[in-house]
Amino acid sequence: MPTPLTIPFVNIYATLPSQFYRKTMPAQVTNPTLIQFNHDLAAQLGIELNGTSHDELALLFSGNQLPDGADPLAMAYSGHQFGQLNPQLGDGRALLLGDVISNDGQRRDIQLKGAGRTPYSRNGDGRSPIGPVLREYIMCEAMHALGVPTTRALAAISSGEYVIREQREPGGVFTRVAASHIRVGTFQYFAVHRDAEGLRVLANHVLERHYPDIDSQADDRYLQLFNAICRKQAELIANWMQLGFIHGVMNTDNMTVSGETIDYGPCAFMDTYKASTVYSYIDRNGRYAYQNQPAIGQWNLARLAETLLSLIADNEKTAIAQVTEVLQDFALWQQQAWLSAMRKKLGLATEQESDPALIEALLSALTDAEVDYTLFFRRLCDLAENPEAADTKLGILTLMQAPACSGSKDTTLEHWLDEWQARCQHETSSPKEQALAMRAVNPAYIPRNHRVAEAIKAAEDNNDFKPFKRLLRILAHPYAEQPEYLSYQRPPKPNEKVLRTFCGT
Repeated sequence: MPTPLTIPFVNIYATLPSQFYRKTMPAQVTNPTLIQFNHDLAAQLGIELNGTSHDELALLFSGNQLPDGADPLAMAYSGHQFGQLNPQLGDGRALLLGDVISNDGQRRDIQLKGAGRTPYSRNGDGRSPIGPVLREYIMCEAMHALGVPTTRALAAISSGEYVIREQREPGGVFTRVAASHIRVGTFQYFAVHRDAEGLRVLANHVLERHYPDIDSQADDRYLQLFNAICRKQAELIANWMQLGFIHGVMNTDNMTVSGETIDYGPCAFMDTYKASTVYSYIDRNGRYAYQNQPAIGQWNLARLAETLLSLIADNEKTAIAQVTEVLQDFALWQQQAWLSAMRKKLGLATEQESDPALIEALLSALTDAEVDYTLFFRRLCDLAENPEAADTKLGILTLMQAPACSGSKDTTLEHWLDEWQARCQHETSSPKEQALAMRAVNPAYIPRNHRVAEAIKAAEDNNDFKPFKRLLRILAHPYAEQPEYLSYQRPPKPNEKVLRTFCGT
């Protein structure tokens, strides 16, 4: 029986040639129930609920019942996973229901994750435990609220079934929204299969969909496309870095050409600052450690460049020279974007040549003192507003878990605070204005690993989603002080620390 819900599907990806995907129907689940539905996002997508009940939403977004106009398909792509090329990946546990034109005129994909086996599942079951569903919902919406380009969360469903990973876990289905699900690995798929026409069709689709400002008739349009993708990734990774975010699995199939963060598997935000931090259980050699993300981004983009050479120029040497120049610029763009973001975090509206050294000195001091990254910057806002308040500076110094410079009267961090305050004297804004600007970019609340784990455990063990929903409410306003939730600002206690994260596949 049809439900009153309407989704204005357009489904442009389904009009591409058949080698781009495999049409696949979602599998049924036993007893789907709605955990969370993003009403604000649904409205932006032009989805009309028309009184659709929670039970009906559960049927639709579990895959048990298809909304009118959906044309489900599993997308084909390849990818380098931890540096090793897998020529045949594809959506092994995801189905693109279709795409819509949102209220802002932008095209958006709507995709189910955990909806059963597809032709690309290989030996997988195509299902998802409830933990990864909740984690991705939290992370998507937290990153959006933080101002980071990201995929979004539309719905989380409990399947009423169990999946087997290392143990039996309750299952779930996640509905993800993205500008598109086209990845570096999508381009690699056509390059690996020597499908020159498919590669051209894909590149033209991406130009039209994501980069309409590029003249589709220009002789260098594909070089411009590569340049634009590189710029977006440079800015995205800089955004991650300034927030202390670690993606955890930066394979080429997890890098979108739209410039959105995608696939929140073993991701995490750093607590104590340390550049070599790794959380992902599967990243045993630290390939995707926090400090390596810019270099890995460049490496992934080099793999994209390889797929585009034949489109960029007839002469391969000429094409290589052109993409190499762009790749060299990527490092500069990323550094500039990061430096700009860090200046804002420190309340520096002007630029001085000494700023990079000041920032590097801070990161070194934070490492030595084992200071919580997010909380330090938030407390720094208070010191900016009250530069003469000794107790505010003392409050920052009490964040230290280790002496920054043993045997010295003043710690390295305390010395740095003096240097920063001297630098702030060169700014023209008032202390209050400076603090206001800093609080707009230094969050009070992030999805701390122990809080995410707490929400997942309550759901897994007791079918209790209250901690999950409470965390979502808090993270929806990350830059606002929320006095009733001050405990969510604090770092984990030693017994609460999360040292390893998992992807759920």
